[in-house]
Amino acid sequence: MRTVRVYPESWPLHTPFVIARGARSEAGVVVVELEEGGVRGIGECTPYPRYGETEASVLAQIVGLTDALAQGMTREALQLVLPPGAARNAIDSALWDLQVNQQQRSLWQLTGTEMPQQVAMAQTVSIDTPEMMASGALALWQNGAKLLKIKMDNQLITERLVAVRTAVPDAMLIVDANESWHAEGLAARCQLLADLGVVMLEQPLPAGEDALLENFIHPLPICADESCHSRESLPVLRGRYEMVNIKLDKSGGLTEALALTEAAKAEGFEIMLGCMLCTSRAINAALPLVLSARYVDFDGPTWLAADAEPALHFSCGRITLSGTPA
Repeated sequence: MRTVRVYPESWPLHTPFVIARGARSEAGVVVVELEEGGVRGIGECTPYPRYGETEASVLAQIVGLTDALAQGMTREALQLVLPPGAARNAIDSALWDLQVNQQQRSLWQLTGTEMPQQVAMAQTVSIDTPEMMASGALALWQNGAKLLKIKMDNQLITERLVAVRTAVPDAMLIVDANESWHAEGLAARCQLLADLGVVMLEQPLPAGEDALLENFIHPLPICADESCHSRESLPVLRGRYEMVNIKLDKSGGLTEALALTEAAKAEGFEIMLGCMLCTSRAINAALPLVLSARYVDFDGPTWLAADAEPALHFSCGRITLSGTPA
Protein backbone atom coordinates (compact mmCIF):
# COMPACT_ATOMS: atom_id res chain seq x y z
CA MET A 1 0.00 0.00 0.00
CA ARG A 2 1.05 3.55 -0.67
CA THR A 3 0.48 6.52 1.56
CA VAL A 4 -0.78 9.64 -0.21
CA ARG A 5 -0.44 13.28 0.85
CA VAL A 6 -1.78 16.26 -1.05
CA TYR A 7 -1.44 19.86 0.05
CA PRO A 8 -1.20 23.43 -1.30
CA GLU A 9 1.82 25.70 -1.06
CA SER A 10 2.29 29.42 -1.68
CA TRP A 11 5.61 30.76 -2.94
CA PRO A 12 6.04 34.57 -2.91
CA LEU A 13 7.61 36.21 -5.97
CA HIS A 14 10.51 38.63 -5.71
CA THR A 15 8.92 40.84 -8.42
CA PRO A 16 5.30 41.04 -9.66
CA PHE A 17 4.69 38.96 -12.78
CA VAL A 18 2.45 40.85 -15.21
CA ILE A 19 0.86 39.42 -18.36
CA ALA A 20 -2.20 40.37 -20.41
CA ARG A 21 -4.42 38.44 -17.99
CA GLY A 22 -3.27 40.26 -14.86
CA ALA A 23 -0.54 40.47 -12.23
CA ARG A 24 0.70 37.81 -9.82
CA SER A 25 2.69 38.28 -6.60
CA GLU A 26 2.90 34.62 -5.59
CA ALA A 27 2.90 31.16 -7.11
CA GLY A 28 0.20 28.88 -5.73
CA VAL A 29 0.99 25.21 -6.28
CA VAL A 30 -0.48 21.87 -5.25
CA VAL A 31 1.88 19.08 -4.18
CA VAL A 32 1.32 15.31 -4.23
CA GLU A 33 3.53 12.99 -2.18
CA LEU A 34 3.42 9.22 -2.58
CA GLU A 35 5.30 6.85 -0.28
CA GLU A 36 5.66 3.12 -0.79
CA GLY A 37 8.00 0.83 1.14
CA GLY A 38 9.82 3.79 2.62
CA VAL A 39 10.44 5.34 -0.81
CA ARG A 40 8.91 8.71 -1.65
CA GLY A 41 7.87 10.39 -4.91
CA ILE A 42 6.78 14.01 -5.19
CA GLY A 43 4.95 15.96 -7.88
CA GLU A 44 3.74 19.53 -8.26
CA CYS A 45 1.22 21.42 -10.35
CA THR A 46 0.04 25.00 -10.71
CA PRO A 47 -3.77 25.38 -10.96
CA TYR A 48 -4.58 27.91 -13.67
CA PRO A 49 -7.84 29.90 -13.61
CA ARG A 50 -7.69 30.40 -17.40
CA TYR A 51 -8.47 26.68 -17.71
CA GLY A 52 -11.19 26.69 -15.07
CA GLU A 53 -8.87 25.43 -12.34
CA THR A 54 -8.63 26.59 -8.76
CA GLU A 55 -6.62 25.28 -5.85
CA ALA A 56 -9.81 23.81 -4.41
CA SER A 57 -10.89 22.09 -7.63
CA VAL A 58 -7.46 20.56 -8.19
CA LEU A 59 -7.24 19.36 -4.60
CA ALA A 60 -10.69 17.79 -4.95
CA GLN A 61 -9.70 15.94 -8.14
CA ILE A 62 -6.62 14.52 -6.49
CA VAL A 63 -8.29 13.64 -3.20
CA GLY A 64 -10.93 11.76 -5.20
CA LEU A 65 -8.21 9.38 -6.38
CA THR A 66 -6.52 8.85 -3.02
CA ASP A 67 -7.84 5.30 -2.56
CA ALA A 68 -6.91 4.26 -6.10
CA LEU A 69 -3.42 5.72 -5.71
CA ALA A 70 -2.98 3.98 -2.36
CA GLN A 71 -3.87 0.70 -4.03
CA GLY A 72 -1.25 1.11 -6.73
CA MET A 73 -2.76 3.15 -9.58
CA THR A 74 -0.34 3.35 -12.52
CA ARG A 75 0.42 6.24 -14.85
CA GLU A 76 -1.39 4.42 -17.64
CA ALA A 77 -4.54 4.04 -15.54
CA LEU A 78 -4.32 7.67 -14.49
CA GLN A 79 -4.63 8.83 -18.12
CA LEU A 80 -8.05 7.18 -18.31
CA VAL A 81 -9.60 8.69 -15.18
CA LEU A 82 -8.46 12.33 -15.22
CA PRO A 83 -8.46 14.76 -18.14
CA PRO A 84 -5.37 16.74 -19.15
CA GLY A 85 -4.70 19.44 -16.60
CA ALA A 86 -2.92 20.39 -13.42
CA ALA A 87 -4.34 17.68 -11.14
CA ARG A 88 -3.24 14.88 -13.44
CA ASN A 89 0.17 16.49 -13.79
CA ALA A 90 0.84 16.52 -10.05
CA ILE A 91 -0.06 12.83 -9.75
CA ASP A 92 1.77 11.81 -12.94
CA SER A 93 4.90 13.65 -11.80
CA ALA A 94 4.76 11.99 -8.38
CA LEU A 95 4.41 8.55 -9.99
CA TRP A 96 7.44 9.20 -12.23
CA ASP A 97 9.45 10.43 -9.24
CA LEU A 98 8.42 7.40 -7.17
CA GLN A 99 9.67 5.09 -9.93
CA VAL A 100 12.93 7.06 -10.18
CA ASN A 101 13.57 6.57 -6.48
CA GLN A 102 12.39 2.96 -6.35
CA GLN A 103 14.60 1.89 -9.23
CA GLN A 104 17.43 4.29 -8.35
CA ARG A 105 17.57 5.42 -11.95
CA SER A 106 17.30 8.96 -13.29
CA LEU A 107 14.26 10.34 -15.08
CA TRP A 108 16.50 10.63 -18.15
CA GLN A 109 17.18 6.89 -18.02
CA LEU A 110 13.53 5.97 -17.47
CA THR A 111 12.43 8.04 -20.48
CA GLY A 112 15.36 7.00 -22.69
CA THR A 113 16.48 10.59 -23.16
CA GLU A 114 19.90 12.21 -23.04
CA MET A 115 20.83 14.75 -20.39
CA PRO A 116 22.58 17.88 -21.69
CA GLN A 117 25.06 19.71 -19.47
CA GLN A 118 23.13 22.96 -19.87
CA VAL A 119 19.69 24.04 -21.03
CA ALA A 120 19.43 27.44 -22.69
CA MET A 121 16.12 29.06 -21.80
CA ALA A 122 14.10 32.20 -22.26
CA GLN A 123 13.85 34.85 -19.58
CA THR A 124 10.55 36.69 -19.41
CA VAL A 125 10.07 40.45 -19.52
CA SER A 126 6.64 41.13 -18.03
CA ILE A 127 4.32 43.97 -19.02
CA ASP A 128 5.25 47.46 -17.88
CA THR A 129 5.94 50.86 -19.39
CA PRO A 130 8.15 50.85 -22.48
CA GLU A 131 11.00 52.32 -20.45
CA MET A 132 10.75 49.72 -17.67
CA MET A 133 10.48 46.84 -20.14
CA ALA A 134 13.54 48.10 -22.01
CA SER A 135 15.43 48.41 -18.73
CA GLY A 136 14.40 44.92 -17.66
CA ALA A 137 15.39 43.42 -21.00
CA LEU A 138 18.78 45.11 -20.86
CA ALA A 139 19.43 43.83 -17.33
CA LEU A 140 18.60 40.27 -18.39
CA TRP A 141 20.80 40.55 -21.47
CA GLN A 142 23.73 41.91 -19.46
CA ASN A 143 23.33 39.03 -17.01
CA GLY A 144 23.68 36.49 -19.79
CA ALA A 145 20.19 35.81 -21.21
CA LYS A 146 20.26 35.54 -25.01
CA LEU A 147 16.58 34.66 -25.53
CA LEU A 148 13.96 37.02 -24.10
CA LYS A 149 10.22 36.40 -23.99
CA ILE A 150 8.37 39.71 -24.14
CA LYS A 151 4.90 39.68 -22.63
CA MET A 152 2.33 41.88 -24.37
CA ASP A 153 -1.24 42.97 -23.95
CA ASN A 154 -3.18 45.03 -26.51
CA GLN A 155 -1.63 48.38 -25.60
CA LEU A 156 1.54 50.27 -26.61
CA ILE A 157 2.74 47.39 -28.75
CA THR A 158 4.96 49.44 -31.03
CA GLU A 159 6.30 51.61 -28.24
CA ARG A 160 7.17 48.68 -25.99
CA LEU A 161 8.75 46.54 -28.68
CA VAL A 162 10.77 49.37 -30.22
CA ALA A 163 12.04 50.30 -26.75
CA VAL A 164 13.04 46.70 -26.01
CA ARG A 165 14.71 46.16 -29.37
CA THR A 166 16.62 49.43 -29.04
CA ALA A 167 17.86 48.36 -25.59
CA VAL A 168 18.90 44.85 -26.70
CA PRO A 169 19.64 45.00 -30.45
CA ASP A 170 21.31 41.59 -30.51
CA ALA A 171 18.91 39.60 -28.30
CA MET A 172 16.66 36.88 -29.69
CA LEU A 173 13.08 37.95 -28.96
CA ILE A 174 9.83 36.02 -28.62
CA VAL A 175 6.55 37.92 -28.18
CA ASP A 176 3.71 36.37 -26.15
CA ALA A 177 0.35 38.10 -26.40
CA ASN A 178 -1.53 35.58 -24.21
CA GLU A 179 -4.68 35.73 -26.39
CA SER A 180 -5.01 39.52 -26.05
CA TRP A 181 -4.88 40.53 -29.72
CA HIS A 182 -7.61 40.55 -32.37
CA ALA A 183 -7.76 39.59 -36.01
CA GLU A 184 -8.10 43.22 -37.03
CA GLY A 185 -4.62 44.65 -37.36
CA LEU A 186 -2.89 41.31 -36.79
CA ALA A 187 -1.15 41.33 -40.17
CA ALA A 188 0.38 44.74 -39.50
CA ARG A 189 1.51 43.65 -36.04
CA CYS A 190 3.12 40.52 -37.44
CA GLN A 191 5.00 42.64 -39.96
CA LEU A 192 6.14 44.96 -37.16
CA LEU A 193 7.48 41.98 -35.23
CA ALA A 194 9.27 40.65 -38.29
CA ASP A 195 10.79 44.07 -39.00
CA LEU A 196 12.10 44.16 -35.43
CA GLY A 197 13.65 40.72 -35.79
CA VAL A 198 11.26 38.90 -33.46
CA VAL A 199 11.71 35.16 -34.07
CA MET A 200 8.27 33.93 -33.01
CA LEU A 201 4.81 35.12 -31.91
CA GLU A 202 2.99 33.12 -29.27
CA GLN A 203 -0.82 32.81 -29.10
CA PRO A 204 -1.91 36.21 -30.45
CA LEU A 205 -5.64 35.37 -30.68
CA PRO A 206 -7.98 33.79 -28.13
CA ALA A 207 -8.10 30.01 -28.19
CA GLY A 208 -11.19 29.10 -30.14
CA GLU A 209 -10.47 31.71 -32.79
CA ASP A 210 -7.77 29.63 -34.45
CA ALA A 211 -9.81 29.40 -37.63
CA LEU A 212 -8.92 33.06 -38.26
CA LEU A 213 -5.33 31.92 -38.82
CA GLU A 214 -6.35 29.57 -41.64
CA ASN A 215 -4.54 30.73 -44.79
CA PHE A 216 -3.26 33.76 -42.86
CA ILE A 217 0.03 34.80 -44.42
CA HIS A 218 2.51 35.83 -41.76
CA PRO A 219 6.23 36.62 -41.91
CA LEU A 220 7.25 34.85 -38.68
CA PRO A 221 6.24 31.57 -36.99
CA ILE A 222 3.19 31.55 -34.71
CA CYS A 223 3.04 29.22 -31.70
CA ALA A 224 -0.09 27.75 -30.09
CA ASP A 225 -0.08 27.89 -26.30
CA GLU A 226 -3.57 28.19 -24.84
CA SER A 227 -4.84 26.38 -27.95
CA CYS A 228 -2.66 23.29 -27.38
CA HIS A 229 -3.11 20.96 -24.43
CA SER A 230 -2.79 17.33 -25.51
CA ARG A 231 -2.63 15.26 -28.70
CA GLU A 232 -6.34 15.87 -29.18
CA SER A 233 -5.54 19.55 -29.85
CA LEU A 234 -3.35 18.92 -32.88
CA PRO A 235 -5.90 18.34 -35.68
CA VAL A 236 -7.38 21.86 -35.45
CA LEU A 237 -3.95 23.48 -35.29
CA ARG A 238 -2.74 22.19 -38.64
CA GLY A 239 -2.27 24.95 -41.19
CA ARG A 240 -2.73 27.60 -38.49
CA TYR A 241 0.39 27.35 -36.33
CA GLU A 242 3.98 26.34 -36.97
CA MET A 243 4.81 25.58 -33.34
CA VAL A 244 3.14 24.31 -30.16
CA ASN A 245 3.96 25.19 -26.57
CA ILE A 246 3.95 22.06 -24.40
CA LYS A 247 3.47 22.47 -20.65
CA LEU A 248 2.98 19.63 -18.18
CA ASP A 249 0.18 21.49 -16.44
CA LYS A 250 -1.75 21.59 -19.73
CA SER A 251 -0.95 18.08 -20.97
CA GLY A 252 -1.54 16.48 -17.59
CA GLY A 253 2.01 15.37 -16.98
CA LEU A 254 5.11 14.00 -18.63
CA THR A 255 3.39 10.82 -19.81
CA GLU A 256 1.13 12.72 -22.22
CA ALA A 257 3.75 15.41 -22.92
CA LEU A 258 6.16 12.80 -24.30
CA ALA A 259 3.43 11.43 -26.57
CA LEU A 260 2.33 14.93 -27.58
CA THR A 261 5.89 15.90 -28.46
CA GLU A 262 6.30 12.87 -30.70
CA ALA A 263 2.93 13.39 -32.38
CA ALA A 264 3.47 17.12 -32.90
CA LYS A 265 6.88 16.59 -34.48
CA ALA A 266 5.41 13.92 -36.75
CA GLU A 267 2.81 16.50 -37.85
CA GLY A 268 5.57 19.00 -38.67
CA PHE A 269 5.17 21.28 -35.66
CA GLU A 270 8.22 22.66 -33.91
CA ILE A 271 8.24 22.46 -30.12
CA MET A 272 8.41 25.09 -27.44
CA LEU A 273 8.47 24.03 -23.80
CA GLY A 274 6.82 26.22 -21.22
CA CYS A 275 5.86 26.31 -17.57
CA MET A 276 3.64 28.14 -15.13
CA LEU A 277 4.95 30.01 -12.08
CA CYS A 278 6.31 27.03 -10.18
CA THR A 279 9.24 25.60 -8.22
CA SER A 280 12.16 23.51 -9.43
CA ARG A 281 10.10 20.37 -8.75
CA ALA A 282 7.83 21.17 -11.70
CA ILE A 283 10.74 21.97 -14.04
CA ASN A 284 12.63 18.82 -13.08
CA ALA A 285 9.61 16.73 -14.12
CA ALA A 286 9.69 18.25 -17.63
CA LEU A 287 13.43 18.12 -18.30
CA PRO A 288 13.40 14.96 -20.48
CA LEU A 289 11.64 17.03 -23.17
CA VAL A 290 14.32 19.68 -23.57
CA LEU A 291 16.30 18.17 -26.44
CA SER A 292 13.11 17.95 -28.52
CA ALA A 293 12.44 21.67 -28.25
CA ARG A 294 13.53 24.62 -30.32
CA TYR A 295 12.78 27.04 -27.48
CA VAL A 296 12.67 26.32 -23.74
CA ASP A 297 10.80 28.69 -21.42
CA PHE A 298 11.49 27.28 -17.95
CA ASP A 299 12.10 30.47 -15.97
CA GLY A 300 9.13 30.04 -13.60
CA PRO A 301 11.28 29.32 -10.53
CA THR A 302 13.51 32.32 -11.23
CA TRP A 303 10.58 34.58 -10.26
CA LEU A 304 10.39 33.06 -6.76
CA ALA A 305 11.85 34.75 -3.70
CA ALA A 306 12.94 31.24 -2.62
CA ASP A 307 12.79 27.88 -4.40
CA ALA A 308 11.90 24.36 -3.26
CA GLU A 309 14.83 22.14 -2.32
CA PRO A 310 16.67 20.52 -3.93
CA ALA A 311 16.62 23.45 -6.36
CA LEU A 312 17.88 23.25 -9.91
CA HIS A 313 20.88 25.42 -10.73
CA PHE A 314 19.39 28.42 -12.54
CA SER A 315 21.41 31.32 -13.85
CA CYS A 316 20.16 34.04 -16.16
CA GLY A 317 19.13 32.31 -19.39
CA ARG A 318 20.25 28.80 -18.52
CA ILE A 319 19.91 25.76 -16.29
CA THR A 320 23.11 23.88 -15.49
CA LEU A 321 22.61 20.12 -15.20
CA SER A 322 26.17 18.82 -15.35
CA GLY A 323 26.15 18.06 -11.64
CA THR A 324 22.87 16.08 -11.88
CA PRO A 325 23.14 12.27 -12.11
CA ALA A 326 22.48 11.09 -15.66
